[in-house]
Amino acid sequence: YRLDERPPLEAQLIDVADEIAYNCADLDDGYEAKLLTLVQIRKKVPLFARFLRPVERKFPQAPEKLRFNEALKGLMDTLVTDLITATRKRLEKAEVRTLAEARAAPRRLVALSPRLSGENQELKVFLQQNLYAHREVRAERQRIVRCVEQLFEFFIENPRRLPPFYVTKTREEPTYRVVCDYIAGMTDNYLAVQHRKYVGP
Repeated sequence: YRLDERPPLEAQLIDVADEIAYNCADLDDGYEAKLLTLVQIRKKVPLFARFLRPVERKFPQAPEKLRFNEALKGLMDTLVTDLITATRKRLEKAEVRTLAEARAAPRRLVALSPRLSGENQELKVFLQQNLYAHREVRAERQRIVRCVEQLFEFFIENPRRLPPFYVTKTREEPTYRVVCDYIAGMTDNYLAVQHRKYVGP
């Protein structure tokens, strides 16, 4: 958390690798959930379309899902390869050899090339506008937020209903903090089970 310095190279790499993985997974999830169509993705994400065109030429009879998967693999491979290549060039040019030098660099050294960075940004904007802001996704998000709020309120009013470990923690920390920690550690399914158990369907 040295705000006036760059993160270590490993942290920089994690940031970009996570972004690539999440964007590709979200594109796949949106398509699988039928919130995004192949026509829509092709039209609004030129980077994806670049990989889809040769797949469609080579496999015109293949099911749409398989063509989508092949294009998505090409997209992910290109982003990862570009990240490796662009980062290597940047590190060689900067002649970074130590952690201190990486932290003192004027900008992050692990990044996509400017061209791919711009195209990746187009993908992020597309996902924001067409998937994350989709009315069905918004409705689901609102439902989940209500579940979290209701479960939080239930445990604040009934802290003895928490699991024993958390009940003990309420003697050491404020109850709201303990309840937050407990809920934050829940998976989506466990949250749903606990909400049904204590609040109702």
